[in-house]
Amino acid sequence: MSNGVNQVEPPAAGSEEPASPCISVCALDENDICMGCYRSSDEITDWFMADRAAKLEVLARAKARREADSPIRLL
Repeated sequence: MSNGVNQVEPPAAGSEEPASPCISVCALDENDICMGCYRSSDEITDWFMADRAAKLEVLARAKARREADSPIRLL
């Protein structure tokens, strides 16, 4: 179930390539992290050449950054 707000779920094992988490809000913070998708500038640059496993790792790191950045938790 998705609420449509920066929610990116990786596809099931063995399925197609993960979709880019880009939401077209491209603005890097002082740590070089995009405030839209929570990827680093290097992760954004490397996304299209990364294999499926690397993309899933990027998605996991971005999710952790997003959760750490948001003090509000919806139930």
